[in-house]
Amino acid sequence: MANKLKIMFLGGLNEIGKNITVFEYGKDIIVVDCGLGFPEDDMYGIDLVIPDVTYLAKNKDRIRGMFLTHGHEDHIGAIPYAMREFRTPIHTTRLTAGLVRLKLEEHGLDRQVKLHTHEAGDTVTAGCFQVEFIRVNHSIADACAFAIHTPAGTVVMTGDFKIDPTAPDGMIDLARFGELGKKGVLALLCDSTNVENPGYSVSELLVADALDRQFKGCNQRIIVTTFASNAFRLQSLINVAHRYGRKIAVTGRSMENVLKVSVELGYVSVPEGMLVDMAQVKSLPKNKVVIVSTGSQGENMSALYRMAFAMHKQVEIQAGDRVIISASAIPGNEKSVSRIINELYRKGADVVYEKSAALHASGHACQEELKLMHGLIRPKYFFPVHGEQRHLRSHAKLAQVMGMKPQNVFIADVGDCFELTKSTCKKGGTVPAGKLLVDGFGVGDVGGVVLRDRRQLAQDGMLMVVVNLSSMDGSVVTGPDIITRGFVYVKESGDLMDELQAVAAHALDTCLMRNIWDKSAMKTAIKNELSSYLYKTTKRSPMILTVIMEV
Repeated sequence: MANKLKIMFLGGLNEIGKNITVFEYGKDIIVVDCGLGFPEDDMYGIDLVIPDVTYLAKNKDRIRGMFLTHGHEDHIGAIPYAMREFRTPIHTTRLTAGLVRLKLEEHGLDRQVKLHTHEAGDTVTAGCFQVEFIRVNHSIADACAFAIHTPAGTVVMTGDFKIDPTAPDGMIDLARFGELGKKGVLALLCDSTNVENPGYSVSELLVADALDRQFKGCNQRIIVTTFASNAFRLQSLINVAHRYGRKIAVTGRSMENVLKVSVELGYVSVPEGMLVDMAQVKSLPKNKVVIVSTGSQGENMSALYRMAFAMHKQVEIQAGDRVIISASAIPGNEKSVSRIINELYRKGADVVYEKSAALHASGHACQEELKLMHGLIRPKYFFPVHGEQRHLRSHAKLAQVMGMKPQNVFIADVGDCFELTKSTCKKGGTVPAGKLLVDGFGVGDVGGVVLRDRRQLAQDGMLMVVVNLSSMDGSVVTGPDIITRGFVYVKESGDLMDELQAVAAHALDTCLMRNIWDKSAMKTAIKNELSSYLYKTTKRSPMILTVIMEV
């Protein structure tokens, strides 16, 4: 039987972020993107969410390369963690390579991973695959789509894109997409993030004009937060600040890193003497400074968060400060952004954000742009990607409006594997996939059981029972003592604590009377009686830990 092209989705479906897709033909495998996701509200203590790359680790000798569409965290953030499991050459454009290099250096992997840079229009051979880089517009420079030429046919993967004729780094190469469509495209994997938005996306030039309006006539200190990776926005801020005679200070590690790489590679130009250290801000007149900060998503401990809550070492929000939030909230971050906006208002700041001014241009195609892409490529099969279920379903309907047969549109899930030939496409089972949780230095050691315990602790607190038994005859020496955290305020709940102690003592006495000396059985008996009593009397279910020691 002839080899089939396999497309495996390890992330980026039914979720925002964590984008990673695997292509396999015969003995050759390539990987497109390797991004991270951000923890949900109930993932207590989790720093990052990364894809499960078990399948790739098991087949690492067959991987011919990793190809990156652009430099956003949801497409490159998990690379250092993946490179611990397997090594493969990474192919991408210059700015993305610069950002990836910083990550590899931070994790001590820069000498172990080969990083190759390419330009739009280049084609890279990786095993039986030929991967062609095609220029697209996005909210970061050097973004590319891929035309992946395989023995079964050509697959186009748009990555994140929009159509912006006025883009600073040149317009999307629509002509090349049209040429591919005329030759015949086996499958299209297309960005679905903004499929629910009618019309066209806003140009970055309009944001530059909106920023100018906010700077004009303002005599107060200006603080701007935006996505750190948006070099275009950084350049617009630098241009408008220079126009009004303001110096720029940058705070936030990711913002500092992106600016450093962007300036070094020539994507951002800063007039001499305009960039100042944060330590100099206090000595400058308020109408002569702009602070560019991280924190557009309301992240805890970001620079803007620390300023708003008086935790920043060098800057604190003051009454009259104009704070410009030049970004939109990523789905799931709305509460965090709202919280920080409210705190800024509480401090007396003049807050300007997307809902009140045209301060952000999305990097994702809206409906009319998506229709144009479908019309140019005219694929045989279509997979909506990069979105939650509602986005994928909406994009599937749009494809059908554009003339695609319903049976040729596939809504996949993380872990799904599809097999394609020149004339067929069908689901071919699943591969190991899912979420790995990063907590500090730990990767994957926090699973469902640990998260469940953390949720229980957060909801109802903890109750601990401590008992000391005699090692001679098994009699109770001390206890049971009750210790609580996050359950009730002990000083105001003396009666309840006495009752709990009595319940625990009764359970322990029952065990001893029945000659039950097994510690595990005794712990279970105490826990069961306390759980039952607590739920009847308080309707709460705190975590109960029992400690039995011999003395």
